[in-house]
Parts: sequence; structure tokens; C-alpha cells
Amino acid sequence: MSRFVVTATPLPGLMQIQRQPLADARGALTRLFCAQELADAGWHGPIAQINHTHTVQRSTVRGLHYQRPPAAEAKLVSCLHGAVWDVVVDLRAGSPTFLRWYATELSAENHTALLIPPGCAHGFQTLQDHTELLYLHSAPHTPSCEAAVHVSEPQLAIAWPLPIANLSARDAAHTLLPPEFEGIAL
Repeated sequence: MSRFVVTATPLPGLMQIQRQPLADARGALTRLFCAQELADAGWHGPIAQINHTHTVQRSTVRGLHYQRPPAAEAKLVSCLHGAVWDVVVDLRAGSPTFLRWYATELSAENHTALLIPPGCAHGFQTLQDHTELLYLHSAPHTPSCEAAVHVSEPQLAIAWPLPIANLSARDAAHTLLPPEFEGIAL
């Protein structure tokens, strides 16, 4: 019996993962990752890094981050506490959904995660105070390959559900995409 229900999203390779907790009178067990079960959903490779974020204030936006090749990475993003509006932007050169975005709510209660393929930028807005996310990365953080798209990029027109708040200085400084941006060649 699989502990995950995998659903394709409108962005090729971006999968919504619905975890299936096992619960009884004592509580619950929820499988967060299984390489064998998630291989069919698109996870190929090791877990090279695991990160945890704690965001104190509702409405905070983080992102839209990605890594360029040769350190392009897949991410599995889960919410452990609170809730976020999670956004993925397709930056893959030649993709039929190039510069389109997909968003969904991830929360501790809905047991939903996103499996994000390489070549996509990721960000989120907290919907509750004290929200925590867990990230599994297929490649280690490589500063020389890190990149980002500004959260207010007009070519994307992301409809954030709340006013944008608490951008870090780093995220606020991200530049807009040049008109000639052709995407990330993987």
C-alpha cells in the first residue's frame, strides 16, 4: 500500500504529493519520504541536503529561489507546522509552460507536499504565524549556482493571497527577468 497519492499539476514534472497518515487512538505516523515510492513521481537521486525553515510572521514571502546547472536540484517541500501558499515557477528553456506558475496551500493539516523538478523557482507566503517547512534537496546548496526571480516579477504576475511582507534584504534585491530571458537549459 502506497503512503502517497501523486497528482500531476499543470506544470510538467511538478507533482503534488498527498501523504496518507496512519492514525489510531495513540496518534499518527506519516511517511515524509520514500525513495522507492517517489521515484515514479520524479524523485531521482539522493537526498543531498535537508533544510528546515521557521517563519515567524503571517504574510511573509520567501523566494523565488533556484539553482542553475550543474547544481540544479529537485526539491520535496512539506509543511510541518502552520500553512503556506507555495509557488513554483517554470523557468526551463523550451518547456511548454515556460514562465507559468502553479500555487497550492501546504499545511500541517492537509498533509500535502510538492515535488519540484530542477529548473523551477520556488517561493512561499506564510498564511499563519510560526510556520515551518521541511525541504529535501537532491543537490547540495552551491552558492555559485544560486539564483532567484523577484517575487513581484511583472512577467509572472503572481497573485499572492496577502500583501507581501517581511522580504529579506536579499530577496528584495533580486532583479527582474530581462525581456530576453530564454530560461534555464538543463
